[in-house]
Amino acid sequence: MSEIIISPRRSRQRKPKRARQFVLIVLLLLVAGWFLWPENSSESLVQDGLAEIGQDAGNFYLDVPPEPPVVQETLPPSTIVHDIEPGDSLIGIFTRFDLDCGALNLILEADEPLLALDILRPGNTLTFHLDEESRCLEEMELFIHPGNRVVYRRADDGSFAYEEIILPGDWQIDIVEGEINGSFYLSAINAGLSEKEAAQITRLFKEQIVFSRDIRAGDRFQVVRTLQFVDETFTGQSRIEGVRILRRNRVHSAFLCEDGNYYDQNGESLMRAFLRYPTARRYRISSSFNPARRHPVTGRVAPHNGTDFAMPTGTPVLSTGDGVVTRVSNHPYAGKYIEIRHGGDYVTRYLHLHRILVNKGQSVKRGERIALSGNTGRSTGPHLHFELHVRGRPVNPMKADIPMTASVPRERRAQFDQRVTELLDLMEGRREQIALR
Repeated sequence: MSEIIISPRRSRQRKPKRARQFVLIVLLLLVAGWFLWPENSSESLVQDGLAEIGQDAGNFYLDVPPEPPVVQETLPPSTIVHDIEPGDSLIGIFTRFDLDCGALNLILEADEPLLALDILRPGNTLTFHLDEESRCLEEMELFIHPGNRVVYRRADDGSFAYEEIILPGDWQIDIVEGEINGSFYLSAINAGLSEKEAAQITRLFKEQIVFSRDIRAGDRFQVVRTLQFVDETFTGQSRIEGVRILRRNRVHSAFLCEDGNYYDQNGESLMRAFLRYPTARRYRISSSFNPARRHPVTGRVAPHNGTDFAMPTGTPVLSTGDGVVTRVSNHPYAGKYIEIRHGGDYVTRYLHLHRILVNKGQSVKRGERIALSGNTGRSTGPHLHFELHVRGRPVNPMKADIPMTASVPRERRAQFDQRVTELLDLMEGRREQIALR
C-alpha cells in the first residue's frame, strides 16, 4: 500500500493566500460601509463625543470650590449707643469701645457742676458721636429719661461743655389707695406705689407715726400723685401731692405746698425748718452762686451752682435739714462729697470734703455733723462748696425760699387751703377736673 506524503513546503504556501483573501474581504466591507453610512452620522458622533467631554469638564469644574468673596474692610461706626447695665462704669464703657480716656477726663471736668455722670443707672443710655476720619469723640449724650438728657460737646479749644435738656412734659393726676395688711411699705407697693414713693411717705410721717407699732390691719391710706409724661411716654418721674393715712381713731395728712415743704391739713409743718448755713458759725463767702461764673482754674464760663465758704480744713460740716444721705462719692474734680435728700423736693450737696462721717442710706437730723471740710478734688484752697437744689434745679442757697418756719407762710395760706380742698375732693371721690399747678 502506497503512502501519501504531504510536502511541508506546499502547505506553507497555502496560508499566505488565505490571509490575503481575508484582508481583501475586510477592505471591501469597509469601502461599502463608507458609501452606505449616512452623512451626518460622523458629525453626530463627533458632537456626542464633544458633548460628553464638555459634561465631564463641567463636572470637573463643579468639584472645584469657588473662590472666596473679596471682603472689604469696614470702619467702626461713627455713632455708638450703649444702654447702661448693672455694674457699668464710665471708665469701663470707654475702655470697651476703645474711646479716648483723655476725652473722658475732659467730660468729667465739664460735668463737675452737674455731677450727672457720677451715678449711671439701668435705663440710662450713652450715645457717642465720633469724627469719621480721626475717630475722635466729638459729642456724648446721657439719656436719663424722656424728659431729661445731658449733651457734652467738644469746643474749639478741645475742651467739653455740657447742655442739660429738660422737657416739662405733662403731669397727670393719679390716685392710689388701699388697705394696710402687714407693713405699710409693702401694702403701698402692692397698691401701685413705687419703692421710692413708699419710702418718702414713711419719712414724711416719721415724727408722727411709729409704723411698726401704731399701724393696725385694716387701716387705710390715700395718695394723690402726679406722673410726668413726655410724648405720651411715662418718664418715671412722680411727685406726691397729698397723702392721708386713716387709722382707727386718727387721720394723718401731708400736703405739698408751693414752697416745696409738706404740711398737714391745718398748715403745720411735718418737718423741722432748714438751717441757712451748713456750719455752726458763719464763714466768709469766697464765691457766690453764679450760673455764668468763669471758672477760677480754667478761665472758661462754667456755672457755679453753689456757694463757697472759705474755712480751715477739718471744720465740722452740718446737715441743713432732716433727710437721707443719697450719695457718698469721691469725684476727680468735686472731690469727696455728700448729697442729702430732704423730704420730696429739696436736695443739698457738700463738696471738697476732707473726711466723710456718714454712709449712703443713713438718716440724718438738722444740725447733725456729717463731714469735715477740706480741699479735695480741683480746688484753689481749703473751702466748702454748698449747693441747694429745689425740684431738680440748683438755686442760690443764701436767698432761696426754704422752710424756715413751722407752718405755712401767711402769704401762701389761702392758696394752700384751696389746694388742700381740691386734693381732699380727689381722695373722697369727687374727681371733677382739677387743674395741676
